[in-house]
Amino acid sequence: MKRSMPRRRRYDQALSIAELAEIARRRLPNFVYEYIHGGADDEVSLLNNRAVFNRYRFTPKTLTDVSQRDLGRDLLGHRVSMPVVIGPTGFNGMITQDGDSKLARAAAYRGIPFTLSNASTEPLEEIAKVPGGWPWMQIYFYRDHDYVKKLVDRCRASGYDTIVVTTDSAIYGNREWDTRNYARPFVLNWRNKLHVLSRPGWMKDVLYPHGVPTFKNLGDLLPPEDSSVQGAAAEIGKHLMPSLNWEDIRWLRDNWSGNLLIKGILSVEEARTAVEYGIDGIVLSNHGGRQLDSSVSPMEILPEVRAAVGDALTILLDGGFRRGSDILKAVLLGADAVLLGRTTLYGLGAGGQAGVEHALGLLHKEMDRTLGLLGCSNLQELDRSLIRDTCAPQTVSPA
Repeated sequence: MKRSMPRRRRYDQALSIAELAEIARRRLPNFVYEYIHGGADDEVSLLNNRAVFNRYRFTPKTLTDVSQRDLGRDLLGHRVSMPVVIGPTGFNGMITQDGDSKLARAAAYRGIPFTLSNASTEPLEEIAKVPGGWPWMQIYFYRDHDYVKKLVDRCRASGYDTIVVTTDSAIYGNREWDTRNYARPFVLNWRNKLHVLSRPGWMKDVLYPHGVPTFKNLGDLLPPEDSSVQGAAAEIGKHLMPSLNWEDIRWLRDNWSGNLLIKGILSVEEARTAVEYGIDGIVLSNHGGRQLDSSVSPMEILPEVRAAVGDALTILLDGGFRRGSDILKAVLLGADAVLLGRTTLYGLGAGGQAGVEHALGLLHKEMDRTLGLLGCSNLQELDRSLIRDTCAPQTVSPA
């Protein structure tokens, strides 16, 4: 009998993130799934983000007592249930109604942070009200510093304690597969319009009764007549800031006393500079392969960055995490936690908030199992002796 993946219909039947992704693909219109799934140019970075995990292999211990296991750790002054953060993803209201709230509530349920995107379809003030949550806010730098200052003030007034500033999007990446779905910017071609009609459940969920969701944290940047998706997309392009540099980061540091993380760093030199500027942490990221194609995977540079900055920075990373074992490989190489993007969006697309909770539950079970099989009871027991880089030269001790 030929091996094949079952065509599961319900999110709670999924045994892996890959199965959740397939359920989401069958529920969502093509243009929405492609927006989640695709990358830039030839998708070299996108594919390498996944392939790189095969480079690292475990060297486990046995004959150790692992009957009691704990995946919790301290992160930026808080205790989290596992080394995971839901990362910032924009326009989640196109996946399901109130997509940002559903992600935030799932994160709160699992005891981890949720990062709201600057391009979210729900106001940051509403996300701050999610019971038991630890919300972070992601921002882009625009030419209008007054807008950035107002956004920071809103975060402060709403009780946020962590801002993540994305630095690798001063110029839009070239996402060709996404673009192919449109006749012109944000106007679907006929093929995709017809495909939307084959998804009546999505149409009822997302488009009824208010139509296409709009961006809720860009109001101070956009004129009222450009609040539509098309208008916002055109207007945001005018406000991108290709001149973004470390002096802008210094300005933000002076205006924000809470945790400040920089997302988009892939350079040891910039990691060291972040320490000099009083940054609390960095997110090693190639934007999920959606910006500069053929950029290095965050996993490939993680050990070097950790060696360079020591404990001076909290180090997180994103890019291709689909298994609990992927996450523990990152922890073994020096990460404090990882950010999830597509992984939790697949859960959101497959089953809303419950789908996200299921995705996080799958990862927790996989991490717990892997931790025990490595011969460890908690994350503090993990060390570099438990992992091998198969692409690195291996030294052999003399007999």
